Amino acid sequence: MRLTNISLSRRGLLTGVMALGTATALAGCSAADTTTSAASTGSFAYLDNARAHRTRLALLGTAGGPMTWIAPHNGGDETRHGIATAVVVDGAIYLVDCGMGVAHQLRLANLGKEGDFHGYEGLRSVFLTHLHSDHTMDYFNIVLSGWHQGLPGSAPVEVYGPGDRGALPPISGTTDVPVVNPENPTPGTVDMTNYLTQAFATDINDRLRDSGKPGLDKLIRTHDIPIPSAVAARANDNQFPVMDPFLVMEDDRVRVTATLVDHGAVYPAFAFRFDTADGSIVFSGDTAPNPNLITLATGADVLVHEVIDADWVKALYGEPPYSQEEEGFIEHLLHSHTTIEQVGPVAEEAGVKTLVLSHLAPGNNPTERWQAAAAGFSGDLIVGEDLMEIGVGERTS
Repeated sequence: MRLTNISLSRRGLLTGVMALGTATALAGCSAADTTTSAASTGSFAYLDNARAHRTRLALLGTAGGPMTWIAPHNGGDETRHGIATAVVVDGAIYLVDCGMGVAHQLRLANLGKEGDFHGYEGLRSVFLTHLHSDHTMDYFNIVLSGWHQGLPGSAPVEVYGPGDRGALPPISGTTDVPVVNPENPTPGTVDMTNYLTQAFATDINDRLRDSGKPGLDKLIRTHDIPIPSAVAARANDNQFPVMDPFLVMEDDRVRVTATLVDHGAVYPAFAFRFDTADGSIVFSGDTAPNPNLITLATGADVLVHEVIDADWVKALYGEPPYSQEEEGFIEHLLHSHTTIEQVGPVAEEAGVKTLVLSHLAPGNNPTERWQAAAAGFSGDLIVGEDLMEIGVGERTS
């Protein structure tokens, strides 16, 4: 199984900011598998066409954190939407995380077979790595807009995500804080969906009565991912014990496995691996360097990994001393994420072929700063951009 890409060298530093004028610099490169959707109007363009592959990866949104980065980066006018990525296998779409703008980006990418899909008709499953807002903010937009954009398809979309955490995280600092929804303060994916359905009851009831729309149970089915009983994981003191990957879902196109990763006090926080007949794609989710992720990603064709710039974090607050609240937030950012200096060695230890940087924090860093992640990695590095697509495996046309 092989992933072919445009490569400037063994460690090809691909970015989404190559203007058409740079095409001559790539004249001797492979013309195979990295592209931007024709719907994109950014300053980047590629000679290549990922849609010549049965399996491909589509980066819908590449920003880390609960915001859209609207400041220009890389000298252009591109923006980064919230984190969301799709695996597309022979027209079937599997969505990983639903950050800000996912409904818009999914529609704009037009990931289905040419001429067949114009909305979400090909969407089969949604996978949530964890329930922080930057990964779930537009999840229910898929449901509500899906009524008008091709859902239900042949079957309800299957949604898989973390279950009830079971305990609140410790408080950073000395100030006590109120508890929201004390009867159920850490709802999982199923309960979150039920609450969202209740919140939009006015609209949903209107649609059911005046438009003949199918019920939401025809659009989606939600699942809290159970942690294997042999894994003695729990909130706050054993969130990511060393473990083997476990099966989440399998259908006629993909096999999806998961493991617990280190996102600080956040539990459960998952990484996912998608194995297809064409190759393997792993999503780190939000995590610090973690042996479970390395086990899950071993030998993968593509590792899509979050990354944070430690210099940016330090610049947010200037020089110490810091307040307890500031120290708590700095601690979270630096010790529950993976820095530029750490991510290359993680990919190298896992033996992956291609490392794709996404969930970029900050979203307006110059590309050259992210390219430093190549240190310690002997494979190909791709700095992700919104609407970038990457083909996996052999071309089919």
